[in-house]
Amino acid sequence: MIRRIVVKDVFAVNCYFYIDDETRHGFLIDPGAQASRILQKIEENGWTIERILLTHGHFDHTGAVSEIAQTLGIPYCIHRDGEKYLTDTRWNLSAYCGRNVYLDGAEYFDDGDIIRLKANPSFALKVIHTPGHTPDSVIFYSLQDEVAFVGDTIFHDCPGSTQYIGGNEVQLYNSIYKRILTLPDDTVLYSGHTEPTTIGQERPMYCG
Repeated sequence: MIRRIVVKDVFAVNCYFYIDDETRHGFLIDPGAQASRILQKIEENGWTIERILLTHGHFDHTGAVSEIAQTLGIPYCIHRDGEKYLTDTRWNLSAYCGRNVYLDGAEYFDDGDIIRLKANPSFALKVIHTPGHTPDSVIFYSLQDEVAFVGDTIFHDCPGSTQYIGGNEVQLYNSIYKRILTLPDDTVLYSGHTEPTTIGQERPMYCG
């Protein structure tokens, strides 16, 4: 089960619940703001969130992490290249937007890691490192459900931005061509800021 809510602070961002129907345990992906609203959604549905997963460390994707992690007593996880983004308010952009988002104590994952639910180890996401928007950008891919949570690496009808600290256009397009467009055409892409799309829909834009 995938549920999306759009949370808003300085920016609006898609926050995702990826929930196992059988156990009602799951993952929370990119809780960028409105912690109380996210927590209410979890309680209303009787979900147990085991981990917070971050596609990258920009503050619009991490702004509600601290409150939610503390309230639920759960870890939050990011690619190991994301430590600088969590702990430097210039790198995570919050310093430029009147915010002070600082996080420490994260758990780190690497490219190729499989993140499994404790309640149901067959319910899992594969970490695919996709640098370009930021050095720590990843997507979370489920072959079983044919979905990928792609953060700000690729959007409906456009690539991610490379204008911020650590952005790299060559890396971004390499990630899109070699790490995303190689997934099956029916894979649904859930991004940080646009409506869902699929690999098949996006491929013509990049491959003619």
